[in-house]
Amino acid sequence: METYIAFLRGINVSGKHKIPMAELRELCKSIKLKDVNTYIQSGNVVFKSDLQKTSELESLISKAILKSFGFEVPVIVKTTSQLHQILNENPFESEDEVIRKQIYFVLLNNTTNVEELAKFKGKSYDNEEFSISKNCVYLKCKAGYGKAKLNNNLVERKLKVLATTRNYRTMHKLLELSR
Repeated sequence: METYIAFLRGINVSGKHKIPMAELRELCKSIKLKDVNTYIQSGNVVFKSDLQKTSELESLISKAILKSFGFEVPVIVKTTSQLHQILNENPFESEDEVIRKQIYFVLLNNTTNVEELAKFKGKSYDNEEFSISKNCVYLKCKAGYGKAKLNNNLVERKLKVLATTRNYRTMHKLLELSR
Protein backbone atom coordinates (compact mmCIF):
# COMPACT_ATOMS: atom_id res chain seq x y z
CA MET A 1 0.00 0.00 0.00
CA GLU A 2 1.22 3.45 -0.95
CA THR A 3 0.90 6.50 1.28
CA TYR A 4 -0.80 9.55 -0.23
CA ILE A 5 -1.65 13.09 0.78
CA ALA A 6 -4.90 14.65 -0.44
CA PHE A 7 -5.14 18.44 -0.56
CA LEU A 8 -8.72 19.70 -0.67
CA ARG A 9 -9.25 23.14 -2.17
CA GLY A 10 -11.51 25.74 -0.64
CA ILE A 11 -13.11 24.00 2.33
CA ASN A 12 -13.85 25.62 5.70
CA VAL A 13 -13.04 29.09 4.36
CA SER A 14 -15.22 31.98 5.57
CA GLY A 15 -17.95 29.57 6.64
CA LYS A 16 -18.30 28.06 3.16
CA HIS A 17 -18.02 24.41 2.20
CA LYS A 18 -17.81 23.29 5.81
CA ILE A 19 -16.47 19.80 6.32
CA PRO A 20 -15.63 18.76 9.90
CA MET A 21 -12.37 16.81 9.94
CA ALA A 22 -13.87 13.93 11.95
CA GLU A 23 -16.54 13.51 9.24
CA LEU A 24 -13.93 13.77 6.50
CA ARG A 25 -11.88 11.00 8.15
CA GLU A 26 -14.95 8.76 8.39
CA LEU A 27 -15.88 9.48 4.79
CA CYS A 28 -12.39 8.52 3.62
CA LYS A 29 -12.54 5.30 5.62
CA SER A 30 -15.94 4.50 4.07
CA ILE A 31 -14.38 4.59 0.58
CA LYS A 32 -11.75 2.06 1.64
CA LEU A 33 -8.84 4.39 2.37
CA LYS A 34 -6.65 3.12 5.21
CA ASP A 35 -4.80 4.74 8.14
CA VAL A 36 -6.62 8.03 7.51
CA ASN A 37 -5.37 11.15 9.32
CA THR A 38 -6.29 14.79 8.80
CA TYR A 39 -4.24 17.86 9.57
CA ILE A 40 -5.81 21.24 10.34
CA GLN A 41 -9.16 22.42 8.99
CA SER A 42 -8.00 23.40 5.50
CA GLY A 43 -8.46 19.88 4.16
CA ASN A 44 -5.29 17.83 4.31
CA VAL A 45 -5.69 14.07 4.43
CA VAL A 46 -2.89 11.52 4.80
CA PHE A 47 -3.92 7.95 3.95
CA LYS A 48 -2.91 4.65 2.42
CA SER A 49 -4.50 2.95 -0.55
CA ASP A 50 -4.03 0.07 -2.95
CA LEU A 51 -5.03 2.30 -5.85
CA GLN A 52 -2.00 3.37 -7.85
CA LYS A 53 -3.26 6.36 -9.84
CA THR A 54 -3.54 9.70 -8.06
CA SER A 55 -6.18 10.78 -10.59
CA GLU A 56 -8.40 7.86 -9.51
CA LEU A 57 -7.97 8.81 -5.86
CA GLU A 58 -8.76 12.47 -6.61
CA SER A 59 -11.96 11.45 -8.37
CA LEU A 60 -12.93 8.95 -5.66
CA ILE A 61 -12.54 11.49 -2.84
CA SER A 62 -14.19 14.32 -4.77
CA LYS A 63 -17.23 12.20 -5.69
CA ALA A 64 -17.61 10.96 -2.11
CA ILE A 65 -17.56 14.56 -0.81
CA LEU A 66 -20.16 15.62 -3.38
CA LYS A 67 -22.42 12.71 -2.44
CA SER A 68 -22.00 13.20 1.31
CA PHE A 69 -21.84 17.00 1.65
CA GLY A 70 -23.65 18.17 -1.49
CA PHE A 71 -20.93 20.36 -3.01
CA GLU A 72 -17.93 19.87 -5.25
CA VAL A 73 -14.44 20.11 -3.81
CA PRO A 74 -11.39 20.01 -6.05
CA VAL A 75 -8.88 17.45 -4.74
CA ILE A 76 -5.18 17.12 -5.54
CA VAL A 77 -3.45 13.91 -4.44
CA LYS A 78 0.32 13.50 -4.18
CA THR A 79 2.44 10.53 -3.18
CA THR A 80 4.87 10.88 -0.30
CA SER A 81 7.75 10.81 -2.78
CA GLN A 82 6.14 13.58 -4.86
CA LEU A 83 5.68 15.71 -1.73
CA HIS A 84 9.28 15.05 -0.72
CA GLN A 85 10.47 16.10 -4.18
CA ILE A 86 8.39 19.31 -4.07
CA LEU A 87 9.93 20.23 -0.73
CA ASN A 88 13.46 19.37 -1.90
CA GLU A 89 13.09 21.57 -4.99
CA ASN A 90 12.01 24.60 -2.96
CA PRO A 91 14.31 27.41 -4.15
CA PHE A 92 13.49 29.53 -1.09
CA GLU A 93 14.53 26.99 1.57
CA SER A 94 15.93 28.74 4.61
CA GLU A 95 16.70 28.15 8.27
CA ASP A 96 15.38 31.65 9.01
CA GLU A 97 11.92 31.38 10.60
CA VAL A 98 10.90 34.80 9.23
CA ILE A 99 11.62 33.63 5.69
CA ARG A 100 9.85 30.31 6.28
CA LYS A 101 6.67 32.22 7.16
CA GLN A 102 6.85 33.88 3.74
CA ILE A 103 7.05 30.63 1.76
CA TYR A 104 4.01 29.03 0.11
CA PHE A 105 3.53 26.11 -2.24
CA VAL A 106 0.88 26.27 -4.96
CA LEU A 107 0.33 22.63 -5.81
CA LEU A 108 -0.75 21.96 -9.39
CA ASN A 109 -2.92 19.02 -10.41
CA ASN A 110 -0.99 18.49 -13.63
CA THR A 111 1.91 19.76 -15.67
CA THR A 112 1.25 23.16 -17.14
CA ASN A 113 0.99 24.12 -20.79
CA VAL A 114 4.42 25.22 -22.09
CA GLU A 115 3.06 28.39 -23.75
CA GLU A 116 1.13 29.48 -20.66
CA LEU A 117 4.14 28.71 -18.50
CA ALA A 118 6.47 30.83 -20.65
CA LYS A 119 4.09 33.82 -20.43
CA PHE A 120 3.70 33.42 -16.68
CA LYS A 121 7.44 33.18 -16.00
CA GLY A 122 7.92 36.65 -17.49
CA LYS A 123 5.67 38.31 -14.89
CA SER A 124 6.78 40.10 -11.75
CA TYR A 125 4.94 41.21 -8.62
CA ASP A 126 5.99 43.71 -5.94
CA ASN A 127 7.27 42.06 -2.73
CA GLU A 128 6.84 38.62 -4.27
CA GLU A 129 9.17 36.09 -5.82
CA PHE A 130 8.19 32.86 -7.51
CA SER A 131 9.67 29.83 -9.16
CA ILE A 132 7.90 27.07 -11.06
CA SER A 133 8.63 23.36 -11.16
CA LYS A 134 6.74 20.58 -12.92
CA ASN A 135 3.90 20.46 -10.39
CA CYS A 136 4.36 23.39 -8.01
CA VAL A 137 4.64 27.16 -8.00
CA TYR A 138 6.89 28.23 -5.15
CA LEU A 139 5.99 31.61 -3.67
CA LYS A 140 7.92 33.91 -1.41
CA CYS A 141 5.50 36.58 -0.20
CA LYS A 142 7.52 39.20 1.68
CA ALA A 143 4.37 41.10 2.75
CA GLY A 144 2.47 37.89 3.57
CA TYR A 145 0.18 35.69 1.49
CA GLY A 146 -2.94 37.62 2.49
CA LYS A 147 -1.62 40.68 0.65
CA ALA A 148 -0.12 38.79 -2.28
CA LYS A 149 -1.23 39.58 -5.81
CA LEU A 150 0.28 36.29 -6.92
CA ASN A 151 -2.17 33.92 -5.25
CA ASN A 152 -3.88 30.59 -5.94
CA ASN A 153 -6.65 32.09 -8.11
CA LEU A 154 -4.15 33.98 -10.27
CA VAL A 155 -1.99 30.87 -10.74
CA GLU A 156 -5.04 28.83 -11.78
CA ARG A 157 -6.21 31.50 -14.20
CA LYS A 158 -2.80 32.14 -15.79
CA LEU A 159 -1.66 28.51 -16.04
CA LYS A 160 -5.14 27.07 -16.71
CA VAL A 161 -4.78 24.34 -14.06
CA LEU A 162 -6.40 23.33 -10.80
CA ALA A 163 -4.25 24.38 -7.83
CA THR A 164 -4.32 24.66 -4.06
CA THR A 165 -1.91 26.47 -1.76
CA ARG A 166 -0.29 25.45 1.51
CA ASN A 167 2.29 27.18 3.69
CA TYR A 168 5.76 25.92 4.56
CA ARG A 169 4.81 24.59 7.98
CA THR A 170 1.81 22.63 6.72
CA MET A 171 3.78 21.01 3.91
CA HIS A 172 6.54 19.85 6.24
CA LYS A 173 4.03 18.58 8.81
CA LEU A 174 2.22 16.56 6.14
CA LEU A 175 5.47 14.98 5.03
CA GLU A 176 6.20 14.09 8.65
CA LEU A 177 2.71 12.57 9.08
CA SER A 178 3.09 10.54 5.89
CA ARG A 179 6.18 8.72 7.13
